[in-house]
Amino acid sequence: MGHVTLDAELRELAPRALGVLVRRHGSFEACEDAVQEALVAASRQWPEAGRPRNPLGWLITTASRRLVEGWRSESARRRREERYALEQPGAPGPGSAHDDTLPLLFLCCHPALTPTAQVALTLRALGGLTTAEIARGLLVPEPTVAQRISRAKSRIRAAGAHFVKPTDEEVAERLPAVLRTLYLVFTEGHTASSGPSLQRVELSTEAIRLARQLRAQLPDDGEVAGLLALMLLTDARRPARTTRQGALVPLAEQDRGRWDADMVAEGVALLSEVLPRAVPGPFQLEAAIAAVHDEAPSAEQTDWDQVLALYDVHILVAPGPMVTLGRVVAVAELRGPAAGLAELDVVATDPPLAGHYRVDVVRAHLLDRLGDRDGARAAYLRAAQGTRSQPEQQYLLVRAGGPGPAGTRVPGSEETAATP
Repeated sequence: MGHVTLDAELRELAPRALGVLVRRHGSFEACEDAVQEALVAASRQWPEAGRPRNPLGWLITTASRRLVEGWRSESARRRREERYALEQPGAPGPGSAHDDTLPLLFLCCHPALTPTAQVALTLRALGGLTTAEIARGLLVPEPTVAQRISRAKSRIRAAGAHFVKPTDEEVAERLPAVLRTLYLVFTEGHTASSGPSLQRVELSTEAIRLARQLRAQLPDDGEVAGLLALMLLTDARRPARTTRQGALVPLAEQDRGRWDADMVAEGVALLSEVLPRAVPGPFQLEAAIAAVHDEAPSAEQTDWDQVLALYDVHILVAPGPMVTLGRVVAVAELRGPAAGLAELDVVATDPPLAGHYRVDVVRAHLLDRLGDRDGARAAYLRAAQGTRSQPEQQYLLVRAGGPGPAGTRVPGSEETAATP
């Protein structure tokens, strides 16, 4: 069994095992720890001993034993062991299809938790990632992730949250946080905020997997479909976003023949199905913008009229700094770099955008297109100082020192407009 296959299977099984244990024993905190130990044991034992005939049952049985071992070390072990013996219903069969994804996801995105804690706990409980893997994925120290997860579980316990299927009211209340959490995981995977790699594929892949599961649970929700479509349409470009050496390739210069046509087709189909019937939301609009880029045969043939129209609607429905910046890019493409700069000067002092390095990225390229090399170079250098992504920084430094790219477009314009 290959490591990739094993990892994928364990991530698929982790939330199901956790759901079974929490429903049986009630303690999310203790059960989550036990499942993590079982996952580690599986990753060590299965490659050597062979995959068990009932992998889910194996995980549940192993995690249950870990629970019992933990209880034995506590003062109330006898009472708990008796309770366990009485309640032990046995492991489910291989065909057990009980899906606890939705209650788990909503529990991990409980409103008592901070967004960073929601991300860490979601990756751990639903993604089956270890603390070390999450730390590597988010580029934060492992003790920091461990602390976030520990505090998150304590807050869930203190808030009295229960592992039950959320009511319609709870779904309506918490779904925005759930979608935001999955989107944060995806964006960090798609464009890492720091470090030597432009992308962290394990995070974006995991976010898409969880979004698919959420979509299966809530098939009528327009924003769930919109988020999945946005992820697919954006991730489809991944093969062309970097060179073999890992250097950034801006959207306008990407080889579109390397984009994943199946993912584009799936994203467009999702969007086509949901847009006519759903109330427009930020993820649907972002997905629609991404679809315009993906369906253009070349950067020069992009329908910027449609992109600008979608941004205008987006600003009315769900304004945000990156939406504003994305609209500036669309204006520059339609009406020229001078018009784009005029729009940029108006919005650049807005508190959410003031000092943001992406403002300097856009300014640098527009100045470059106007032939103002000194102004462009200064803006490129400011932008390079503002990002912690090494590929992005290297790209900006090269542009700062290179010749004026007359006629080139703003790089990664889809990324400047990425956050609904």
